[in-house]
Amino acid sequence: MNKVENIYRKISTMEQIMPFFHNGMTLMFGGFGGVGSPPTILQALLESDITDLHLIGNDTGFPDIGIGPLVREGRVQSIITSHIGSNPFAGQLMTEGKIQVEFSPQGTLAERIRAGGVGLGGILVDVGLDSIVESEKQKVTANGKQYLVETGLTAEVSIIFAKKADPFGNLVFDKSAQNMNPLMAMAGDITIVEAEEIVPLGSLHPEEIVTPGVFVNYIVPSEGVNWKWAWE
Repeated sequence: MNKVENIYRKISTMEQIMPFFHNGMTLMFGGFGGVGSPPTILQALLESDITDLHLIGNDTGFPDIGIGPLVREGRVQSIITSHIGSNPFAGQLMTEGKIQVEFSPQGTLAERIRAGGVGLGGILVDVGLDSIVESEKQKVTANGKQYLVETGLTAEVSIIFAKKADPFGNLVFDKSAQNMNPLMAMAGDITIVEAEEIVPLGSLHPEEIVTPGVFVNYIVPSEGVNWKWAWE
């Protein structure tokens, strides 16, 4: 197999990627309130019998949008997130003790994911000092100032959504869909991209590429996308 043929092996089908998902797994998902979440992959998970998921994501979506339906159906065991207010089912399940929620400020959450993606054990923050939060965190002193240690975050699989992808996995995101997706692409042991459009090699300008293909393992076309021409 030559190098070009190997590059094209990243383009996959839903049937090929589904074996990477299993009960009790840790899963990062891109998106902000559903914008930037991979709809075809999430629908496949919803239609599967996979459960007891440990999620890492910005929010819990809406009841019928993004990660929301998986939360609503009780398929999530825990989540590390910045807020759950847009999905009332998440709040209800948390109150009932059916889902464990670890809240992390949005900026801190993003940095924890970035830290995990670049191999750092954690970051130092002063958010939460002199509050009930500090009782559960390790404290360190650096340059005469006290900080809390927030651990880096990684996942078995990261699922992200891109506006465009080439067969090597170089990615372009659409507006606010760029929020968590590039960070999560780095932090998954396996990164699976759902692409709205798959374009031929060389058609993406280097300056528009946000995530380089070295972080991407598999690419699946978003539902309804005619992508076979990208092989030509």
